[in-house]
Amino acid sequence: MNAPRRAARRRAPHPAAAPLRVAVTALTAALGLSAAALGAVSLRMARTVVTPAGRVPDVQLLALDPAAQTITLQRTDDTALPGRYGLFATGSLDYLRLGSVVKADGASVTRKLLTHVPVDAHLAPAAAFSGWYYDKPDDLQIPYRTALIGTPVGPCAAWEFPAAVDTDVWVIQVHGRGTTRSEALRAVPVFHDLGITSLLVSYRNDGDAPHSRTGTYALGATEWRDVDAAIGYARRQGARRILLMGWSMGGAIALQTEFSSPHRDVIAGLILESPVADWRTVLRYHSRLLRLPGVVLAFAQRILGSDWGAVLTGSGSAIPLDSLDAVARAGELRHSVLLLHSDDDGFVPSDASHALAEARPDLVTMETFTVARHTKLWNYDEARWTRAIQDWVRAQGLAAGE
Repeated sequence: MNAPRRAARRRAPHPAAAPLRVAVTALTAALGLSAAALGAVSLRMARTVVTPAGRVPDVQLLALDPAAQTITLQRTDDTALPGRYGLFATGSLDYLRLGSVVKADGASVTRKLLTHVPVDAHLAPAAAFSGWYYDKPDDLQIPYRTALIGTPVGPCAAWEFPAAVDTDVWVIQVHGRGTTRSEALRAVPVFHDLGITSLLVSYRNDGDAPHSRTGTYALGATEWRDVDAAIGYARRQGARRILLMGWSMGGAIALQTEFSSPHRDVIAGLILESPVADWRTVLRYHSRLLRLPGVVLAFAQRILGSDWGAVLTGSGSAIPLDSLDAVARAGELRHSVLLLHSDDDGFVPSDASHALAEARPDLVTMETFTVARHTKLWNYDEARWTRAIQDWVRAQGLAAGE
């Protein structure tokens, strides 16, 4: 393993890991290291993986300066990143766009505000730092329409951004765990400029779509069916070549769609942004960050992968970790793949992405970033991220006029 990937493991965990970190620490302290305690920690780990969680504050707001239009945040690996970001707040404003860093020290980061903040604005002291930047489709100033896609769990909401020219090429955007389709708004202008229609979908249990019977994630094992329904919708609207773009867990869902979809004949390729290509790699990464004994990880995986464990987690059925391992299934890939991943991801390690690229060099192109963190590649280096997608799409002959 190369040096950048080793360095990535030493970085602080992504804020989305906070609920598991707090729960595990509390359980370990309260119960000690008895067999029963280790089992309880394993169960909590397994439950956390499959339980949808909303956005939680992960950073302290230290100062707001409406006169200078700046905001000062607690310094973290994320808040100190170069680029443009978003901040979910509570108070007189609920979402702020953040620009470049204007001042930083060991404890704080001051950033330029790209959302105008009035003099009388007041915000709560805790907020959630985000790579979204755009939080609603109107922000893009690109014509769109809403759609409802019939899926096995019911109608799933979607946003459709038609290309400016007639096209039979569509891209279906699949967002990640614990977030919604707004995550993918950053990509719409790139595909619009390429003459490609974008469809941003929701899927079961994500907060926009209906709940499944259990209301839990299957980590891609069932969610792909909702994406498959979206492919069917796109076909009925005239799509004949369809790209799947998956973000984080959305990458796992896109890969499962590639492996299993009856619409596989119209899939033209996959673009995977900070994807989960193998859940065991992710679980192992977080167990090491939490300094958990190996037996905890092993038992958590047994819980996830068993029918008896499904009763304990409330997931309804076993999570097929073997089937969700895209590296092991690399031989089943049939379409070209563009992988975009940072070796400093901090939440989904890039190891499995590298392994997938190494397993199928005939189909997989990998653009490796550093520093950028999880699903923040666009924010960190928009020009490079955009160019990588444009060049790859054009090489596949999928841009308008090709």
